[in-house]
Amino acid sequence: MATVSSSWPNVNPNPDSTSVSDSDSTFISHRDRRDDTESLDSFSSMSLNSEEPNRNSDRIPDSNGDVDINQSPISPNLPATPPPSLLHLSFNQDHACFAVGTDRGFRILNCDPFREIFRRDFDRGGGVAVVEMLFRCNILALVGGGPDPQYPPNKVMIWDDHQSRCIGELSFRSDVRAVRLRRDRIIVVLEQKIFVYNFSDLKLMHQIETIANPKGLCAVSQGVGSMVLVCPGLQKGQVRIEHYASKRTKFVMAHDSRIACFALTQDGHLLATASSKGTLVRIFNTVDGTLRQEVRRGADRAEIYSLAFSSSAQWLAVSSDKGTVHVFGLKVNPGAQVKDTPRIASDTSRSPSSPSSSLSLFKGVLPKYFSSEWSVAQFRLVEGTQYIAAFGHQKNTVVILGMDGSFYRCQFDPVNGGEMSQLEYHNCLKPPSVF
Repeated sequence: MATVSSSWPNVNPNPDSTSVSDSDSTFISHRDRRDDTESLDSFSSMSLNSEEPNRNSDRIPDSNGDVDINQSPISPNLPATPPPSLLHLSFNQDHACFAVGTDRGFRILNCDPFREIFRRDFDRGGGVAVVEMLFRCNILALVGGGPDPQYPPNKVMIWDDHQSRCIGELSFRSDVRAVRLRRDRIIVVLEQKIFVYNFSDLKLMHQIETIANPKGLCAVSQGVGSMVLVCPGLQKGQVRIEHYASKRTKFVMAHDSRIACFALTQDGHLLATASSKGTLVRIFNTVDGTLRQEVRRGADRAEIYSLAFSSSAQWLAVSSDKGTVHVFGLKVNPGAQVKDTPRIASDTSRSPSSPSSSLSLFKGVLPKYFSSEWSVAQFRLVEGTQYIAAFGHQKNTVVILGMDGSFYRCQFDPVNGGEMSQLEYHNCLKPPSVF
């Protein structure tokens, strides 16, 4: 059961509330005595394509109508203290920014140029284990975590940085593993269940049951007008693909081992998956579930930390516990992603090709390993730190974030491949004065 609250964190909240409940969730709207002009339901000032506001709620006025988080003031410099412990790292939907959750609060940073946009350090507690951005909007989703969590780990707090406070919450019976945002939906991932809410009124739209999902694996497309959601299925190695526009569900047995990581293209047409074995990455057509391409990270087992498509779907970045970020060339023609065909695209002239073994002529005779497609470019990092990677906005660049606070921006040669060149390095845990 989930409880949805529009709660205003003031000293004397109005005890009167209205609630409408069904078998799955409860919506509770609380109003503040001193300010009767605010409500979570009005997201139009936040560029969230809101629907008509709930008639029982009032509008949040926005003085300037600007939702860019660059407008948010940076907190004053705090006295020198030991660096915080990092609990969370994630890119926003277009990889232009990234969010950092620490044992003291959270921060939002810009990728190119690298700079801290703002930080929020809390006086008491402060641990934030999930920080989910919505592009560059002032709305964030927060989940508490760490040894001294700022919020209960079973709640999703809706934070409005224009007001520097939480304006609502979603409560659950078990801990929240992840949150995904679209301009029209909030997706909350629990250990074995996923809830999909309408963003404008927090109405529960869909519930999905999954196999045990401690990592909170879930991916959602960002295309306007059509939503594709991918999550683990009910069997080991299975992924479930939800097409909400056509109201179709597709199950794909992607791997023999359990699913360790997956990623969607922005339009939701292609899906990349990796298993707990971590040697192969497979790319599927989400429309019919057919395998379009398979690439090999390596021969040894590895834990895959992240998968990311480039905006054109020509490249795929993979990071793992081996300390290397790989870039693969994809054979799939981006312009033909929506075609309902079981064949891998044969015309590779428009997109790069990953190198294959020189023994590929013996494909079908020698083990599959010898005919594998390997990465075009690599970037070596120190083993033992968890890294996530995404493609930068500059051509042929990759941005890498580490759980030690490291930030790398590097560039790869799309023709000759090989080792990537490092363009810059920073540590996002340093105080703002050093940026």
